[in-house]
Amino acid sequence: MSHDEYLIEDDAGVKRVVQEARRVAVLGIKTEDHSAQPAYYVPEYLAKAGVDVVPVPVYYPDAKVILGKPVYRKLVDIPGDIDLVDVFRRPGDIDQHVDDIIAKKPKAVWFQSGIRNDVAAKKLAAAGIRVVQDRCLMVDHRRYSGR
Repeated sequence: MSHDEYLIEDDAGVKRVVQEARRVAVLGIKTEDHSAQPAYYVPEYLAKAGVDVVPVPVYYPDAKVILGKPVYRKLVDIPGDIDLVDVFRRPGDIDQHVDDIIAKKPKAVWFQSGIRNDVAAKKLAAAGIRVVQDRCLMVDHRRYSGR
């Protein structure tokens, strides 16, 4: 499999990522105070849909629990396997997380709508991690999860 095959652009590939995403770490999740922001309501939707959401906020140093789940500061600190890392970070802020993502080895990484970083995506793909860019996980989960 060439690295480019890990850069998921087709519907079948997106569907597979969604259907395999039972445990999702949300990098850049926001707190309940920001319930109108996608970085809160998308993971909230996923949790209600039965996905095991693991909060990984970048800010909110005092937050210990989000969506009723313990907060982790780095992906590598999360015990157990992660199927998907859902990323709510500006494109230029993703590079600082690439090593942490690669160290955790999730099956896939998802850059939310409006977020594209081809350099980071290629590094992740080279590490054998599938990458979806510039799509809303909530929209595609509704479409493909079969729930």
